[in-house]
Amino acid sequence: MLVHSRKGRWATWAVFFALFLPLFALPLLVVVAASFATSWSSAFPSGFTTGHYAAATRGESLQALTTSLVTAVTASVLALVVGTWAALAAHALKKRGARLLEALFMLPVAVPSVVVGLAVLVAFSKPPVLLNGTRWIVILAHAVLVTAFAHQSVSAAIVRLDPAYEQAAASLGARPSYVLWRVRLPLLLPSLTAAAGLCFALSMGELSATMMLYPPDWTPLPVQIFAATDRGALFTGSALAVVLMTTTVLVLFAVSRIRTRAAYR
Repeated sequence: MLVHSRKGRWATWAVFFALFLPLFALPLLVVVAASFATSWSSAFPSGFTTGHYAAATRGESLQALTTSLVTAVTASVLALVVGTWAALAAHALKKRGARLLEALFMLPVAVPSVVVGLAVLVAFSKPPVLLNGTRWIVILAHAVLVTAFAHQSVSAAIVRLDPAYEQAAASLGARPSYVLWRVRLPLLLPSLTAAAGLCFALSMGELSATMMLYPPDWTPLPVQIFAATDRGALFTGSALAVVLMTTTVLVLFAVSRIRTRAAYR
């Protein structure tokens, strides 16, 4: 819409495809091609099989996918609750207090995720809160890593809210809790669903901190993809990666539909 001439639009599309294809689309297409290949000794894969997907959708692989989904959903819910609460609390604070709270929540994404994993491991490997060796330490680490994104998304939405709705409800005698649950949160619902989708996608692909924390009975799919490629099973690893990408995209599509319906209510 910003380019009015026909030649300018064609040039813009050409630049877009010149950057998009080699940087984003081509690597994904290579992974998809490898997931169906039996060998790859030249520029293109040779042979065709769906056997890699048979292995990627049953047994330990299916369990790993279920583990990733449970971890991502639980971590996203925790991050959304904590991030939303912090955003609402920061909005009521003075500017200095709000900046301090924002810096606190942004700290986990300002350092490498492996550092967050190590911090969680050290903090929860001894009583009184002993989580090491359980699934909860993985879920907690994921929640810590993605809460900052939920907090930022909700904070930006709160700033854009029209205070007239809250003022009107308060002037009619509504209690603060009623204003929160029946006015503010419904207005924030599109941003909440967007934040939930982002947190879910980030958690589904998290590897660095997970590698330090996961117990043998709670192995997320990214860890299994890394293990498969590390032992040379590149085609099986590619099929697992496609399953991970497809599952994440489907969940994000469902969240997007919910967000669209919420926006038009």
